Amino acid sequence: MNAPSPTRGAGARSSWPVRALRYLYRTPLLLAHLLVGLPLVLVLTLPPTRHVRVAGERFDYRVIRSWQGGLMRVFGFRVRQLGVPLAGAALFVANHVSWIDISMLHSQRMMGFVAKREIRNWPLIGWLAVRGETIFHARGSSESMGGVLHTMLARLRSGHSVGVFPEGGTRGGDGIGPFHARIFLAGVEAGAPVQPVALRYGTGGDAQRQVAFRRGENFMQNFLRLLGDPPRDAEVVFLEPILPGSTEGRRRIAELARQRIVDAMET
Repeated sequence: MNAPSPTRGAGARSSWPVRALRYLYRTPLLLAHLLVGLPLVLVLTLPPTRHVRVAGERFDYRVIRSWQGGLMRVFGFRVRQLGVPLAGAALFVANHVSWIDISMLHSQRMMGFVAKREIRNWPLIGWLAVRGETIFHARGSSESMGGVLHTMLARLRSGHSVGVFPEGGTRGGDGIGPFHARIFLAGVEAGAPVQPVALRYGTGGDAQRQVAFRRGENFMQNFLRLLGDPPRDAEVVFLEPILPGSTEGRRRIAELARQRIVDAMET
């Protein structure tokens, strides 16, 4: 991944008057998105809409994707999709730097994420995670992971997609950590394709460090910092999928998926 140059890094740190101006106009937009948009999402995603399809996609899924795309715009992200996401049941795997990764992916393709259990209690994001069919996992618990894999397998076999961050947590934006192979087991047993996805912030990924959680930064601090940050390009790059039977073993699939993401971050 290309590291941000000193000039770009410095440019990302806006002066407080400019940052205050962004808060001044983005905060009302965010409140409108929450106070008007969320109740509308709640109504439009009630169970009857699950039987309605628009251009082959469930209507409630489209509503959630549209809301997430709107949230990205409120935060100043100009999202662009590269590549084509797989249709049907698939295991999507991506690099992970911040909570906003989920919103960015959801804006392009509906999927139920595997996420740490603490997210359930986060303001706004926790509610959205539940509505977005998130599978919650207690980190460090083998019993919890067994339940997660069982749920993933059931979802994939029933034709639903699952999204995971195989690094096991967010990183500082300065590289991509090793992928945990165990999380790929459900995909292997379900015979589902695995599609790597590169999430790039800034031009060629030069704003990864600015978007990532900083050392000691909690969710709300990151949320408020990003709300005042400069507008940025963001790219969701759907890479060549790994089809069932094309390679042997979950460990090899994990290595191949990671390498494709690393290569995409370096282009």
